[in-house]
Amino acid sequence: MVDAPPAEHLAASESPARSDPFAGDGQVWATARSFRAWLDAANGTGDAELTCRVLKLTEEAGEVAGAWIGLLGQNPRKGVTHTRDEVAAELADVAFTALVAIESLGLDARTVLDRCAAKVHDRIASAERSAG
Repeated sequence: MVDAPPAEHLAASESPARSDPFAGDGQVWATARSFRAWLDAANGTGDAELTCRVLKLTEEAGEVAGAWIGLLGQNPRKGVTHTRDEVAAELADVAFTALVAIESLGLDARTVLDRCAAKVHDRIASAERSAG
């Protein structure tokens, strides 16, 4: 990811409320919005910038691939260079980068992800009904 915005960039209103049932993950959504705003201020919001934010996913996915190869020790010259925790951290970078890209498109990442999860849930439920 690009250097993170300073902590003071996060508005107090962006922190999750204690009574929020999603308070544990509320920081994710607030930080994705804050990071998008920081990028907007630094780089603008034109099509070229949005393209870079979407393409950043490919870069991050490449880092996942490199970490997985390192975990398997696939490169005999290097041997095992990564752990599962490092692979997971790279996967988290991909997920967070996707959330920022969604927010950059002017959409609410939480809503988009909820819709995606509902679609997958329906697909699984349908497959289970067909198998049962």
